[in-house]
Amino acid sequence: MGDIVAMLGHGFMQRALAGGIAIGIVASFLGAFVVQRRLGYLAGGLSHAAFGGVALGILLGVAPLAVALPFTIAIAVAIHAVQDRSPISSDSAIGVFFSVSMALGIVFLALTPRYSADAFAFLFGSILSVSAWDVAAAWALLIASVASMPLWGRWAMATFDAELARADGHPTRRHDLLLFVFLAVVIVISIKIVGMVLAGAFTVIPAAAARLGCVRFSSMTMLSVAIGVASVVLGLCGSVAFNLPSGATIILVQAVIFLVMLTVRPRGT
Repeated sequence: MGDIVAMLGHGFMQRALAGGIAIGIVASFLGAFVVQRRLGYLAGGLSHAAFGGVALGILLGVAPLAVALPFTIAIAVAIHAVQDRSPISSDSAIGVFFSVSMALGIVFLALTPRYSADAFAFLFGSILSVSAWDVAAAWALLIASVASMPLWGRWAMATFDAELARADGHPTRRHDLLLFVFLAVVIVISIKIVGMVLAGAFTVIPAAAARLGCVRFSSMTMLSVAIGVASVVLGLCGSVAFNLPSGATIILVQAVIFLVMLTVRPRGT
């Protein structure tokens, strides 16, 4: 406990908590829609698709996440377009773009000398090395998610009955596209915290755990956010106490919460 308290006095730990909590809130909030719509494969696919953008940034010698952000958004838009305008199923479209993005990433890295250290950091995350700019980006994303709250009801309606939402005059395709783009942004910002390998899990596990304990979607969303924030705090403290990788520890805390919810869930959920 003393080590944890001492670490909290350091700026890097404070930045890690600030950035992690902001991402925990946003990722878990969107995760409720991801889980309810069965889009877990999309979250995982986008987190791996970001690999292509990160590798391109490393090749060009610019900030990798600055390239990964538009790259991943473009992949999200492309997946939505193919899903919406062709007979290809969403999981097939995600699989195609995920595979192509990974292949491009491998090619970009093969063309880049001395890439291993940077690539390793983005693959597995480094929350304890987040900068003030990373924290600012995370909180800007949180503010944007708060500003999007008027869309929550429309996203929820389309989640449970898309045809009714369209009949009610809601532009569901536009709202779905916005949800896809928002998810892509959250995943890219999450990469610095948990890495590309685990960023998709950050949007799925808290919401899946919350789904086991709630019947109402609003309650599920709030519990998902609570689990996301708690897992960041507990995961960071656990990583310090046991000298473990912080991003992986956060995900493992989420997994433990999921297993507990799976064990004690009430009937009917």
